[in-house]
Amino acid sequence: MSQDSPPSTEKKDFEAVHDAPPAVASTTPSGWAYWFGGKNVPIGPRIGPVLDSIAAGESDSDESSSAILDKQKALEDGCAIQYRTCSWQKTAALLFSEYICLAIMSFPWSYSVLGLVPGLILTVFVALVVQYTSLVLWEFCLRHPEVRDVCDIGQMLFWNKRWAWWATAVMFILNNTFIQALHVLVGAKYLNTMTAGSDISCRTITFGIVTTIICWLASLPRTFNMLSKIGTASAFFTFLSVLLATIFAGIESHPAGYDPRDNYTTEDGTAAVGGAPIVTAFPVAGTTFVAALNAFLNISYTFIGQITLPSFIAEMEEPRDFPKALWACTIAEIFVFSIVGGVVYAYTGNQYMTAPAFGSLQPLYKKVAFSFMIPTIIFLGVLYASVSARFVFFRIFQNSRHKNENTLVGWGTWSGILLATWILAFIIANVIPFFSSLLSLMSSLFDSFFGFIFWGVAYFRMRKADGSIAFVKNHTLSGYLLGALNAVIIIIGFFFLTAGTYASVQEIVDEFNAGAVRGVFSCASNGL
Repeated sequence: MSQDSPPSTEKKDFEAVHDAPPAVASTTPSGWAYWFGGKNVPIGPRIGPVLDSIAAGESDSDESSSAILDKQKALEDGCAIQYRTCSWQKTAALLFSEYICLAIMSFPWSYSVLGLVPGLILTVFVALVVQYTSLVLWEFCLRHPEVRDVCDIGQMLFWNKRWAWWATAVMFILNNTFIQALHVLVGAKYLNTMTAGSDISCRTITFGIVTTIICWLASLPRTFNMLSKIGTASAFFTFLSVLLATIFAGIESHPAGYDPRDNYTTEDGTAAVGGAPIVTAFPVAGTTFVAALNAFLNISYTFIGQITLPSFIAEMEEPRDFPKALWACTIAEIFVFSIVGGVVYAYTGNQYMTAPAFGSLQPLYKKVAFSFMIPTIIFLGVLYASVSARFVFFRIFQNSRHKNENTLVGWGTWSGILLATWILAFIIANVIPFFSSLLSLMSSLFDSFFGFIFWGVAYFRMRKADGSIAFVKNHTLSGYLLGALNAVIIIIGFFFLTAGTYASVQEIVDEFNAGAVRGVFSCASNGL
């Protein structure tokens, strides 16, 4: 059997059934159902047969999406560990814990580079694009309820080619591990900030090891149903943290690093600007393309989290309800990100801004606000570690009792996979020891596919499965607009991949050349 296609008989059977246009056009979600979901959402036709690697039985490809979903629930009935148990409320808790995170505190820095007006406009723009592409993703998962992660989707989107699965898998694991690394880095940054002045040997590496061990232990729960409870607490404390940071920025006498002189020279001879915080509505003169694009990538990274959504939907008891969780999260994101970013920037200004913005607060305020971020520093890395571990674990124990029962082999393998991802994250955190540039690099390399390209392609593949490309078959304004929108989404993804990667790498090179970044595996403090 070729690795690039399913068995020939299965493929022929699928094509014989699905080549003709569907008899009932209403199988495609539209109107209120398309945007908000619900139990009456119709499910459209598949774009291809069930992948061999994830088929639960020989007859999966001949069954409807609803039948496959019912079979999944039946197979888990009576098992000690059940995965399809999340309500939309618990899924919303997972989304809040993913998006209401430390990266919010990079928004003030992005606004200081882009200017307040473009920054706010881009915040809303990215939120709406991500909302739309997430709905496309959701529709795809409804049609193919057997998919467990974005790697399965990648293979299906690109005509069941095995290379597409491997390419997606590499990006998937790297993306998740980079996010874990970011939280190892921030954990060390927090501990360095809290213990400034203490005599601790090799501070940053030591604190990185401590953070890695804590995160590994917190990653051990095996279902999202369990993690959603921790995620709710994480999102709540993160909200308190950014709320306190916003209040402190407004009530403190002046930002950290304030100097009353309008212009002065630092001790190392560098010219600097002081005085009252400078707030600009638009980018200041001399803002480079690299700086502006990296600021935009910082905003995009915080919104783009579609890589985890297939895994969340795969554990929902009723996947049709997913848009309820999505809308709740998106609306909260727009308000929280815009208000926190705008207010903190307004009181801090261009010349005193740091990323994350906790560093712009006076020492006491900084420590208090930053401390409430502890649950998120741990949990968000845990969430992505869990998604990666599922990817490996489910493939090792597909159709095995170790997947759904409390066995020594199952728990030992699960723990070992998680430990491997956290060790790799620790290494990355010490090789790329900076915050904003790491966010930008992650956005350009991975969000180009998982945030844009995949879902533009998914739209056209599903419309083809519906009988024809919709905006060609249905000559309506909405048809043309949706077709054009998805074409633009694909183009934006390639822009992220090319120009975005260039800007991210160039900023990293510039920071090292300027001596603004400590060396790799450095013992020096990275505290705020």
